[in-house]
Order: sequence, then C-alpha cells, then structure tokens
Amino acid sequence: MSLPLSSPSPASPLPLDAERRALLQRLTEGLDPATLWWVSGYLAGLATPQARAADGVLAGATALPGLPAAFAPATTEVDTLTIVYGSQTGNAKRAAEALLAESGTRGLKARLLRADAYPLAELKRETQLVVVISTQGDGDPPDDARGFVEHLVGRRAPKLESLRFAVLGLGDSSYAKFCEIGRVLDARLAELGGTRLAPLGEADVDVDTVAVPWRADVLRALEALRPASKTGTPDTQGLRVALVDGGASPAVADTAATRESPVAAELLANTRLTGRGSDRDTRHLEFAIDPATLDYAPGDAAGVWPVQAPALVEAILEATGLDGDAVVDLDGNALPLRQWLGERRELTRLNRPLLKAHAERSDSARLAAALADAGESAALLQRTPLLDLLAEHPASWAADDLVRSLRPLAPRLYSIASSREAVGDELHLTVGHEVFEGRDGLRYGAASHYLATLKEGDTARLFIEHNERFRLPTDTSRDVIMIGPGTGVAPFRAFVQHRAATGASGRNWLVFGNPHFRSDFLYQVEWQKALKAGQLHRLDLAFSRDGAAKTYVQHRINEQGAELWRWLQDGAHLYVCGDATRMAKDVHATLLAIAQQHGGLDRDAAADYFTGLERTARYARDVY
Repeated sequence: MSLPLSSPSPASPLPLDAERRALLQRLTEGLDPATLWWVSGYLAGLATPQARAADGVLAGATALPGLPAAFAPATTEVDTLTIVYGSQTGNAKRAAEALLAESGTRGLKARLLRADAYPLAELKRETQLVVVISTQGDGDPPDDARGFVEHLVGRRAPKLESLRFAVLGLGDSSYAKFCEIGRVLDARLAELGGTRLAPLGEADVDVDTVAVPWRADVLRALEALRPASKTGTPDTQGLRVALVDGGASPAVADTAATRESPVAAELLANTRLTGRGSDRDTRHLEFAIDPATLDYAPGDAAGVWPVQAPALVEAILEATGLDGDAVVDLDGNALPLRQWLGERRELTRLNRPLLKAHAERSDSARLAAALADAGESAALLQRTPLLDLLAEHPASWAADDLVRSLRPLAPRLYSIASSREAVGDELHLTVGHEVFEGRDGLRYGAASHYLATLKEGDTARLFIEHNERFRLPTDTSRDVIMIGPGTGVAPFRAFVQHRAATGASGRNWLVFGNPHFRSDFLYQVEWQKALKAGQLHRLDLAFSRDGAAKTYVQHRINEQGAELWRWLQDGAHLYVCGDATRMAKDVHATLLAIAQQHGGLDRDAAADYFTGLERTARYARDVY
C-alpha cells in the first residue's frame, strides 16, 4: 500500500498561480490512484534536473508500471533514508510503514520501497538503509524479497563503505531458523563495509515488543547524523515520500477496518466441505460485510482476531492453580486473568522465552536439554501445546508472570475465497479446522477452532490484508494457471468467480489436490458447474491417498508439463497457494524441471526465467 506525500504546510506558498492550479485540478479530476501515481512519477521525471539541484526536495525513486524509462523519477539523495521491506503476511510492511511515518514526523527525508521494487543499481549509492524483512518456512525470504536477498548475498553485491544500515528481522521463535534472513542480511551488509545504525532487531510474532524500541534506536542514530541548520538546530525541512509497492494499491476508505481496529462481521453460513470418512474438517464460512469497512479484491486475505476456547482457558487455570478472577495489571491494562487468557494471549502456540522460563520454574532437566539444542527445541515448540507443557512439567506461576511470558494474541490471515463481483456484500473463507491429539484429549488451533465453532448470527472481528502481489492480470484475455492443494484453493475460487462475473476471455486452469476424491474434493460441485459453463477450462486433480502411489499437485503439473509450458509461452499468469515448507518448494522445483525439459533451458536459465515471471507479476505465490 502506498502512502501519500506529506502535505505542505498551509503557510507555504504554492508555486502555481490560480490559472495553473485550475488546470492541474482539471487534469487530475476523476483519476484513480494508479493513474495519479503514474502522473506523479511522470512529472517528477520531467523535473529531474531541477529536482536534483533544488535544496530540500526529494523527487522519487523507481519507475512505476507503464512509465517510460526516460521519465523515471530521480534517484534518492545521499542524505535520504531508504527503507526496504520484504513481507509475506504484511507484518514487515506495517513495521516499515511505521518507521517511515515516524521519520516524517521528525523531519527526516525517507522513502519506502518493497524489496522487489527496489532498483538494485542504487545500492552502491545508498548512505542510509534500513531493511525490514520476515523469514518464512525453513529459513526462506518472503517472495517479494528473494531477488533482493540473492543480490545482496551474491558476488555482484557492491562494496558499501559509505553505508549506515539497520536490519529488523521478523520471525516466529517456534521455528529453528528464527529470523534467519534478517541475520543473514545484517551480517552481509557489515561484511560489505556498512556501519550499523543499531544492532539487529529480532522480532517474534508479537512484533511491536521489539520493533518499537528498535525503531527508536534507529531514529536516534539518524538524527545524530543530521546536519545542523545555521541556527544550530537540526534541519527539519525534509520532504517525506512514501514510494510504491511495485504496483498501485486500491483506494482505501477512511472507514476501512484495520488490524488495530477490526470490525464485527455477521456469520451467514458455516458449512463443512469435507465428507464422511475424511480425517480433515474443512469449513466454508460466509460473512455479511459493509464494503465501507471490509472491501476487498480477489487475492486479498481476511485477518481474523480469534477468541480462545473457554474450555481451554479453564483447563489452563486448573493446571496452574491460578484464580481466573484475579486482576492482572500490565502496561496500564487491568483485567481479570481469565480475560487476559481468553482474549489477549496465545494459548495454542508456545514461544522460546516462555519455554525457557517454564524450564527454570519446573527445574526440568529434559526441558533444559531440549532448549540447548536448536532442532529439538524447535520441534518441541511446534508439537507441544501449552496445556500439555503445564501437565507434563508442573511449575509454579504467578498470574502476572504468566501473562507477561505468554505471547500477545495475534490475528490469523485467511485467503478470501470469493469475489464481490459474484457474491455482493459478502466475504467467504475456506478454513481447515486444526485438530490433533494432545496428552489427554483433543487440541485445537486457536483461530480455526474459533471459526469452526461459530454459529449463524455470531460475529467475528475482521479486517482486510491487501495483497498486491497476488492479483489477476489486468489484461483479461490472459490465461491463468492456478495450483492450490487443500485450503490453498481458496483464492482460486475467488479468481474463477471474478473472471466469470467480469467476462474475462482468458482461459482458467486449476490444479487441485487433497487426500481423497470421495471425501476431500473441496467445492466439487462448483468446479463441475464451472467446467460445464466454460468458466473453468481445465481441471487437473491429485488425490494422494487414492492410489498405490502418492500423487501430489507437482506430479500432475509434471505430467502436463508440455501443455503448461505452452500456456506460459502464450503469456499465461501462474499462481501457487498453500504450504510453503513442502508443497511450494516441490512445485517450484517441478516448474524448473518443466522449463528445462520442454523449454530447452539449462538450470540457471530456467531459474532466471521464473524470476523474470515474478518480476513482471506473471508468477505469484501466496504461501504460508
């Protein structure tokens, strides 16, 4: 999402007379945000010679889509802070935008770019750089930052002796390679000659706990570098510019729900999609929405703020021997312990600080040994619910200590499974209810259990997480190939709905997989109707447990490799949604093999080919 230019002071004289202001008004009247960004870049490019000479004016950075290179905005000034972010779920983006906003309030010149929109040729000229980047899967960079990371760690990265930098890594401490990409970039920037503005920040799921003080340290360091004005005070006349994500964001109403201010949406339907005999419980949920607060486009996700199951809260109170009515005052919030646990704290995901504190309280040699081994502790964090930890390793906790040690409850993101062009003022989700065996009974995922147990008429607190990297082609004559096993099929239901409702002429090819045809074929009737109506042109299925050999979506696309390659050569857009740890990697490896076998490319050329598709928004992944 792009942020607007900071407004000039009302007292500042405008450099246009009344006639030219009227002309400008007529020129921009009725233009959508994408066109306005284009025009702003065009005009900045025309002014480039003057802008570089003018004192205190920052022109811009990278060319916008469709903008001729000759009119690309000017590159950054040497005293400009460049903020680059790589984000898979939006957390790194929000942290970067917060840094940009605070830089502006302090009068610092700053620009914000998504990693795949950053002009790598400018790296050698940077003097102030902040990277905010998440780690996903098994220590991998987010999709929008893969090229940026590869360039920095590769042989072509320039020496950066004039650079002052800072890195904020985001991750999940329940994984072995916590903040791995942040650590790699921090070390690499120092190795290339850069000087740290602040130590590496490593933020867990409760991002702000680390991000807020880290941001303050970075800004203090930047202010210390700022030259004094003639009066001896820092120069605060910098113009703050927020730069593009690599594409235009939709207009966002002032009333739109946010992560911090979600809105209640009424549940209209909660339907089980999986049939008898399935070991999975996959739900289709439909919510009534007000577009003024929850408007979305195909490819976006819905953020859901869950509430912990009351039975789980009571079980944890019993296991700790704590009084649920005892009031805990934390950071100015005085709430009963029961409310802290039910509405404010993670109870289904462990974190490393909590595990360490519990090991000390329980004096468990087994826990201490597990914490000393990164792999073993990561496995323990992944597979052990809090309730089981409390039961297997009894320990004494005070109510306030427990609340402080537990991670703040975080929203979960679910790909939206509908198009408003087809369903009107509704929002549909496809949710896999996470259920597994615990020490003495079933355990559940927090948000999936919350959603699965909602009844018609109940409400859930929602917001929209826009995903500009996962969009249908603007040229509706283009074909699309969609690979989405399990609940990864959700956004592709939205894609097909939207393409049908808007009369797109391009073909639609869906590759779907799940364990069993009879019980796990999600939206089977809808896909069959879409095939019959000519809205879905090809459907390939992989049911892994129905044959002697396990067959997954990567096997199906390999079988159809020649046809898939023809579609790509004809300009098709390719989308992948689902598991990042295994499926997405296996699919990508299969795509590389297809390019080699059917395109005659060697391995490096095949990798470059798909990197090029990513850069031109023809290969997009929504993986988690």
